[in-house]
Amino acid sequence: MIVEPTELDSVKLIKPVVHGDARGYFTEAWHQQRYADHGLDLSFMQSNISRSSQGVLRGLHFQMPDPQGKLVYVLEGEVFDVAVDIRPDSAQFGQSTARVLTADNHHQLYIPPGFAHGFCVTSEHALFCYLCTRLYDPSGDASIRFDDPEIGIQWPIESPSISGKDQAAKTLQQFSSADLPHCHV
Repeated sequence: MIVEPTELDSVKLIKPVVHGDARGYFTEAWHQQRYADHGLDLSFMQSNISRSSQGVLRGLHFQMPDPQGKLVYVLEGEVFDVAVDIRPDSAQFGQSTARVLTADNHHQLYIPPGFAHGFCVTSEHALFCYLCTRLYDPSGDASIRFDDPEIGIQWPIESPSISGKDQAAKTLQQFSSADLPHCHV
């Protein structure tokens, strides 16, 4: 397994070992000790899977007061995956990083608590897996506009299909500091 840093502190790109032959492949999607050996000593409380069609954009999502860390990867298809540092006391506040995650490259992205997350589907469809460090809390669910000009994400699709919740999302600057996670998370 290879763990690579990204442009944002604490967000990591993980490249698991994949054993493949003409019959298919095998890989460990999660192995607590191996990840801990790479500085990712995590405990997951919830596992989610979403299926989306090409052009769907989900995000930028986070929750407060119990921010989630997420280990995300693709089981089918391809996505453009994004993390944004939304900790007001961080030197990287408002900055983003993005990676292409595919069923073929098996890459994973670890997004720690204190970051918003989103992705768009660039293949015909995608089956997307999230391992979460905290349980989902609908009362703390929040969204930042995917097209927030101050964040400036260069999404690889035009006219994405987004939910009503994401259409109504605020820009990062419209959130008060008290409604965002801080570095001690």
